[in-house]
Amino acid sequence: MLRSRRSVLAVPGSNPRFLEKARALPVDEAFLDLEDAVAPLAKDEARRNVVAALREGGWEGKTVAVRVNDLATQWAYKDVIEVVEGAGDRLDCLILPKVQDPTEVVWLDTLLTQIEKAMGYEPGRIGIEAQIENARGLVNADAIAGSSRRLETLVFGPADFMASINMRTLVVGEQPPGYEEGDAYHYILMRLLMAARTHDLQVIDGPYLQIKDVDGFRRAARRSAALGYDGKWVLHPLQVDAANELFSPPQADYDRAELILDAYEYYTTVEKRGAAMLGDEMIDEASRKMALVVAAKGRAAGLRRTTSFDPAG
Repeated sequence: MLRSRRSVLAVPGSNPRFLEKARALPVDEAFLDLEDAVAPLAKDEARRNVVAALREGGWEGKTVAVRVNDLATQWAYKDVIEVVEGAGDRLDCLILPKVQDPTEVVWLDTLLTQIEKAMGYEPGRIGIEAQIENARGLVNADAIAGSSRRLETLVFGPADFMASINMRTLVVGEQPPGYEEGDAYHYILMRLLMAARTHDLQVIDGPYLQIKDVDGFRRAARRSAALGYDGKWVLHPLQVDAANELFSPPQADYDRAELILDAYEYYTTVEKRGAAMLGDEMIDEASRKMALVVAAKGRAAGLRRTTSFDPAG
């Protein structure tokens, strides 16, 4: 597992008040946005705000990222150069939106390497998150996921994606009217999940725009968490606690996972058995792999175990 990303907060780079407030919120990641949350005429000022906010600090305990503009715009190259030259030593990742092709990630990787060398930064330290927001990006998800060693995460961008496939709804994250069987987003979410896991990446669900509808947020987050997603974007403090809860394993599951790991270690090394019983459950190598996932997410979420393994039962 990479960084914990249960809750990923979007913070408009053009709003100094929001930039200040975001420092105190208990999110795993905060990304300072230069793209959709910033009007075209405010791009230059937002870039300066973001560099200043990064240099001022106060982001301890969080992964800190900046979402630059997409490569089809005139702002992308300046976003990367000015942010990384101005505050690259305070930055964990860049988020590249509307990725359609692996060459876009390669471009960002190459430019980052050049800036790191020029500035004396550690080469390769700054990660990349690729946001998939249209049909072409989804079709190319496997190639995108394998395009750079810097890549840490695939991110689903639902609003632009829904527009790109002509989905007949104006409510982001909810089932389109008339779709009464199954889940209209299941294929999309699973496709990104498979591409990410094939390349050992994390995968993050996009935002739920009805910011005061916490029940709706929980419903959407519970769906992607059940599939195995690592977290979800949050747009408002009301969504933060729900995201942290739903993308953390329940305490009982975390305790059970740690017990399975301890028991498997004991039985395979001390008693030299490939399979054994833990209570009424048979555990083997497959059990260990499943337990590793749950235990890693629990540790990243700061959970502490409340049980211990006793070989004597």
